[in-house]
Amino acid sequence: MTHELKELIERAIYWQKTGVKSVLATVVALDGSSYRRPGVRMLLSEQGEWIGAVSGGCVEKEVAHQAQSVFETQFPKLMSYDGRYRLGCEGILYILLEPIHISESCENALQTILSQRKQFKCNSYYQNSEANYVGLGSILSIEGQMYPLSSSLKQEGLSNYDCFSQEFSPIFQLYIFGAEHDAVQLCRMATTIGWEVHIVAPPDEAKSLDYFEGAASLLTPLFEAVDTAKLDEQTAVVLMTHSFHKDIRYMMALKDITPAYFGILGPAHRRERIFEQLLNYVPDLESSFFDKINGPMGLNIGAESASEIAISILAEILSVIRNQQPIFLKDKRGHIHE
Repeated sequence: MTHELKELIERAIYWQKTGVKSVLATVVALDGSSYRRPGVRMLLSEQGEWIGAVSGGCVEKEVAHQAQSVFETQFPKLMSYDGRYRLGCEGILYILLEPIHISESCENALQTILSQRKQFKCNSYYQNSEANYVGLGSILSIEGQMYPLSSSLKQEGLSNYDCFSQEFSPIFQLYIFGAEHDAVQLCRMATTIGWEVHIVAPPDEAKSLDYFEGAASLLTPLFEAVDTAKLDEQTAVVLMTHSFHKDIRYMMALKDITPAYFGILGPAHRRERIFEQLLNYVPDLESSFFDKINGPMGLNIGAESASEIAISILAEILSVIRNQQPIFLKDKRGHIHE
């Protein structure tokens, strides 16, 4: 969710600087089931453009239609969309539409909190009635400071209204140790789902950042100088250098990290050889370090090409960080989203 909000805010600021008004649509409540859950958003411009989505593409045209009155009045309103009759779904979506204007202080605070990889919150206040209301809307709460997303929002008396509150974690990171073709494919797909990707390559690597589509950085430190300070619990780490000795040297540098996911490419016998050699260098390494490593990494979906292997790896990372056991959805009991 964090990367989606970041993208919407950045686009709102761009439109704002070019004199284009925008309306933010946020799903604040749901009765029944829907394609997506409360907290999803889309941004619409007065020129008819939009980015983001609040459903699978079927609700957005109605949101664009309803947003016209918000552009005209510059007052927020709540709309509902009954999917039971229009989509065959079982739910009713309640969507807050609000005109937004991002202040410079809000922009700076958001950039800082994202770079510091800290949590923040967004509270969206609404009246459960389909009418325009002055003074309602969304407020970012960053480091104890409140930043309204609309210049017309009034912070007094908001406790009298309904509130949808959402916590935002740091943008999920993927650190890829390796710079071969399969790393390029994994990087491209990971950025597509909104992850922030960093490539760590050996010091003698000749490739540039442009080779890795979507990557935030390309780092080439000496093995013993790898900076692990930002490899937090919102980070996945994968080793895919295709070099037995390079993998060992990177593992020695990473032996003290506790990321959300730690994977290594290659068959089981290669993994065991790496572990054995690593213990020769670091004999007091605790067994818990080896227990957290996923190797061979990826789900067994019959992947063969680099792109298919990337899908397999991303699917396993998602299953680990979401604490889900992969199964066919047709075999899952209850709701898809729980």
